Amino acid sequence: MLHSSRRDFLAAAAATAAALAPLGADAAKIVKGVFGNGDRPLVAFPQKRPLMVLTPRPPQLETPFEVFDDGVLTPNDAFFVRWHLAGIPTSVDGAKHRIKVGGLVDHPLLLSLADLKKYEAVEVVAVNQCSGNSRGFFTPRVAGGEWQNGAMGNARWTGARLQDILAKAGVQASAKQVQFHGLDGPVFPETPAFRKSLDIGMATSNPDIVVAYEMNGEPLPLLNGYPVRLIVPGWFATYWVKMLTDITVLDHVDDNFWMKTAYRIPATPNANVAPTDKGYATIPINRMPVRSFITNLKDGASLKAGNHVIRGIAFDGGSGIRAVQCSTDGGTSWTNTLLEADYGPYSFRRWHTFVTAQAGTQMTFACRAQAGDGSMQVATPIWNASGYQRSSIESYKVSVS
Repeated sequence: MLHSSRRDFLAAAAATAAALAPLGADAAKIVKGVFGNGDRPLVAFPQKRPLMVLTPRPPQLETPFEVFDDGVLTPNDAFFVRWHLAGIPTSVDGAKHRIKVGGLVDHPLLLSLADLKKYEAVEVVAVNQCSGNSRGFFTPRVAGGEWQNGAMGNARWTGARLQDILAKAGVQASAKQVQFHGLDGPVFPETPAFRKSLDIGMATSNPDIVVAYEMNGEPLPLLNGYPVRLIVPGWFATYWVKMLTDITVLDHVDDNFWMKTAYRIPATPNANVAPTDKGYATIPINRMPVRSFITNLKDGASLKAGNHVIRGIAFDGGSGIRAVQCSTDGGTSWTNTLLEADYGPYSFRRWHTFVTAQAGTQMTFACRAQAGDGSMQVATPIWNASGYQRSSIESYKVSVS
């Protein structure tokens, strides 16, 4: 087997050797839940540091939140994992992997990794966030993976533009959507294969959508989609198909289960409905709303009296972060924070501010972000039956001694 570089060789060896079974758990290492039934064991899977386990099969692994205080980019070994189907290959030979580009195209393609690397290489720093991130905080609670706030991560993705691939294939005039499929499969034949689709206009005209073969300058971890995955910056992770094998141009709007039935939100402002509402229209989930978090404080923490730096992150669906404000009195008053380096409109934007804490007091910190498009976080949490796209203002109660 020939490899174009030592890094490719190491990546192939690592992927072939990797299995999806956890390497082991320390029973004493339990992350205490921040909501009912929220305790999670920390388990090390292949190519991963210990992460919080929701389910081992299919793997659903959450990033401990303190990781987000370490820097703008989330390390590959700390990046969250979410698979929909349990039939996941335990090894992939990157040199033999192919992506079939077909359907309504003039020139069907069969692309290897080497072929992908012949296209102009582009980089985009983008947040990958599960649609159900923070689902465990919904009130009343809803069914589904009870994530805390760590089903997200920010990485520098490198690959070929989807629009360049489709241009070479020659999309036909009657095309409506482009469908994407990967190597994961169902355990039972009646389970629908996982397929996601984008409108043809978006797929052919957005230069930021990437078929990525690198993550933070290295081959993707197996659990994050090695050898290639689709990157749809600004949109929720359900569209970021892992282990990509098929790009199919359709002459119709995709009506497979994962588009017509699953991953849909109420067609209402902020996807918000009352728990008693019925019969409302729905649309496929799409762009992420603006969010922000404090990363160096936890709810219920204690502070020493004196001066402190409060840090955090903010992001949105691609218009960038215009401003972040912080409150120390639960939202009664707000102060502008200092924005740090800008890694692009799809990235985490770090921010910080300075506060003085007085002994014997209780402080309620909160943060809110405003996106470049003018949208701003609101205090009232949304609700929908799927527990999708929570984006309300987070608060952190702190005692000062």
